[in-house]
Amino acid sequence: MTRVGPVLVVTNLDDPTADVVISELHDRDVPVVRLDSGDFPHALSVAATITSNGVEGTLSTPSRTADLTEVRSLYYRRPSGFAFPHLEDQDARFAVAQARYGLGGILASLPSCRYVNHPHHIGDAEFKPSGLIAAARAGFRLPPTTITSDPDTARAFIKQHGPAIYKPLAAPLYRIDGVSSVVKVAEVTADDIDETVAGTAHLFQQRVDKTADVRVTVIGEHVFAVRIGSDLLDWRTDYSRLTYSVVPLPHGIAESLHAYLSHFGLVFGAFDFAIDREGRWWFLECNPSGQWYWLEHETGLPMLAAMADLLERKSR
Repeated sequence: MTRVGPVLVVTNLDDPTADVVISELHDRDVPVVRLDSGDFPHALSVAATITSNGVEGTLSTPSRTADLTEVRSLYYRRPSGFAFPHLEDQDARFAVAQARYGLGGILASLPSCRYVNHPHHIGDAEFKPSGLIAAARAGFRLPPTTITSDPDTARAFIKQHGPAIYKPLAAPLYRIDGVSSVVKVAEVTADDIDETVAGTAHLFQQRVDKTADVRVTVIGEHVFAVRIGSDLLDWRTDYSRLTYSVVPLPHGIAESLHAYLSHFGLVFGAFDFAIDREGRWWFLECNPSGQWYWLEHETGLPMLAAMADLLERKSR
């Protein structure tokens, strides 16, 4: 029987993808409680009891209250972090830790809840080395890759496998002249490597001589593959230059997609591939919280309906 409790949507205030999912759920008469961890505790409160059946209690926003035992699904997007700006630094660090392990632990432990995706599993899958190892085990084709803090190792890799690119292992925002920026994927030569590489870990990868990219979005049992045409090293740097077309999956890719997601305990993933001049698909990465809704506008694929079905837990 389909659960009748609410769907929790955990995200920040400015999230257009969450907006359309919530609208679709409302149209289906599915109750929704939207919250942001950054609203705790001034506009979000929790009252939970640990029992032999798990966690019981309530989660309350200014306009909604959710019974923790009745939550049918939790859609974990991109919430802002806990913040206590009114406290001194040491007290704020303590309060953030209590909020993370308290409220965060409750949200990660809801009984009989479907997570899209579970926040702990998202955290595991966001480690690029873990993702690349899981991809290789799942049967995907990977470009030669090294992760190093040794300049000589980096130079040797680039000389052996060049042309090569540099990728950040994570993407924290920089503010340059007041504008939020990220470190971009870039081609790199052995001459570009200096001793500053020793300052932290870096990922270098052989550049695929590609003809196109593919974004494959897996939503539960549904798989949506879209070819993205451009002449860009990283298509995400200029959406105005992109073309889109729906493509079939090559043999074996679907099985590898589901094996990868199963490894991390995920039900959603946004996979990126490069297609080389021989038509081979090369795995680049999987984002467990990736964007997807703009592709429905570009292709007509029923991705929103698939996501709403997954969260609604509609019986079929």
